[in-house]
Amino acid sequence: MTSNFIDYVKINLRSGKGGSGSMHFRREKHVPKGGPDGGDGGRGGHIYLVGNAQHWTLLHLKYQKHIIADNGKGGEGGRRTGAQGEDVYIEVPLGTIVRDAETNEQIAEVTSAGEKVLLLPGGRGGLGNQHFKSSTNQAPRHAQPGEPGQDIWVVMELKVLADVGLVGFPNAGKSTLLSVMSAAKPEIADYPFTTLVPQLGVVEYRDYKSFIMADIPGIIEGAAEGKGLGTRFLRHIERNSILCFVIPADAEDWGKTYKILLKELKKHNPDLADKQKIIVISKMDLSIPEMEAEIRASLPKKLPVQFISAIKQEGIQELKDVIWKTLN
Repeated sequence: MTSNFIDYVKINLRSGKGGSGSMHFRREKHVPKGGPDGGDGGRGGHIYLVGNAQHWTLLHLKYQKHIIADNGKGGEGGRRTGAQGEDVYIEVPLGTIVRDAETNEQIAEVTSAGEKVLLLPGGRGGLGNQHFKSSTNQAPRHAQPGEPGQDIWVVMELKVLADVGLVGFPNAGKSTLLSVMSAAKPEIADYPFTTLVPQLGVVEYRDYKSFIMADIPGIIEGAAEGKGLGTRFLRHIERNSILCFVIPADAEDWGKTYKILLKELKKHNPDLADKQKIIVISKMDLSIPEMEAEIRASLPKKLPVQFISAIKQEGIQELKDVIWKTLN
């Protein structure tokens, strides 16, 4: 497994097989010896990959082991062609790569919204006996069977690292927040990143949607000694991603803490200052509700501020809502 992907699913894909052609002769009251009129079979269903900017992870495919397209229907007399098998469209986040599970060869990649890639074509329908009529063979008694569909195991990988990065001093409550946010089944993985180990979690949102959140240690701590390599990790946050500044409610000066964090970020990588930002005031269980107004007053007016207590699970769904709205 490569070190820079978070999401990975293995799925069996089967395109539909083509319908068989019909072996049929025209038989009507006044046409006792009508010619061959067997119709062709319909083609089997194709399987397509479609880019969808509303998806952030492959979580929605995690529990689908097999994706099977419909078979084409057989042809009928009267030169009627069989119906085509229905096509299947697999929606995936942008940046998804599909490989053959056996050869590891890359089959497809989706990079833009609405992009449609044919992964597996369905089998062609067989020809009916009407096609085999000739001057020497007026009554052909054979029709073609449909082509079989294709069957393949594929691996889908998402190369995007994170949509939301948590920034804050040590003990601001970032890890706790991440474990609570992705509590459904926290897919928190250790990523060996130079000397740092960012933690990644898939956060489940409403209606099977999800996004990826990263706790990025080391951006701030030891930054002066040149240890702040977490910023390299942040370069991977490419899509319209967000930085969540986590500031504990018991900090001495909330506004000042935010400014220091922002200054450190800019020092290492000025581009980071342009990312969308959300301020999260953690550990609200340690403060009194009346302090909210005072905390808000000390912070930049134009940024969304969300108050939470990870321990009491308060404000978590609201934070997910704010993040989802900002992501989209």
